[in-house]
Amino acid sequence: MITVYSKNNCPHCVQGKKMLEEAGVEYEEVKIDLNPLARDFVVGEGHKSVPQFYFGDTLFVEAGWAGLKKLGHGGILRRLEELRNEW
Repeated sequence: MITVYSKNNCPHCVQGKKMLEEAGVEYEEVKIDLNPLARDFVVGEGHKSVPQFYFGDTLFVEAGWAGLKKLGHGGILRRLEELRNEW
């Protein structure tokens, strides 16, 4: 399952979650403005913006929403399959 690190009032977060839903991908949302540990994780990983998408402890795609959008629905499913096969 993908974890989406997001925050309130973030239009790119909404777009990213919608894209995952359209691709039929389940995700868990963690809002960094409500969860200090999640915020520390995102900042500690070197990110300066949200959304960020992770599969377990592995970054799902570079560049947050822009990277997810570039992947497209088919690319999202292929990337998810790659990561599942690595586990």
